[in-house]
Amino acid sequence: MIVKPSLLIVEDDLENQRYLGILLRNSYQVEVCDCASSFYKQMANKKFDLILMDISLVGPKDGLQLTRELKSNPIFKTIPVVALSAHAFQKDKDNAYKAGIDLYLTKPILKNHLLEALEKILRQKFESS
Repeated sequence: MIVKPSLLIVEDDLENQRYLGILLRNSYQVEVCDCASSFYKQMANKKFDLILMDISLVGPKDGLQLTRELKSNPIFKTIPVVALSAHAFQKDKDNAYKAGIDLYLTKPILKNHLLEALEKILRQKFESS
């Protein structure tokens, strides 16, 4: 039996959660959270191979702050974080990379582009470890 990589989707919009879950469940073991508190609960309970992070989240912490905190923790810093955001300006991308995002993608995104990007970032992770 082939074990699918585990993916945490951090997205506060319910429609986007559903769409991404349906889109990615054939290739990944998908878990979803919508804010910082549920993010930390998920991270404490399961080891993830990859995180798909929205930048704009409800609550006091956005996706960039969560990424900074994740990347500063030795236990989690090697987990690739892929941003999926509606923010498409270069300054948004620059800020994301400064926060530790491994790959920045913009919404809307075609299914095959998303799947290829996630596969590529996972391949890079496993080749470097």
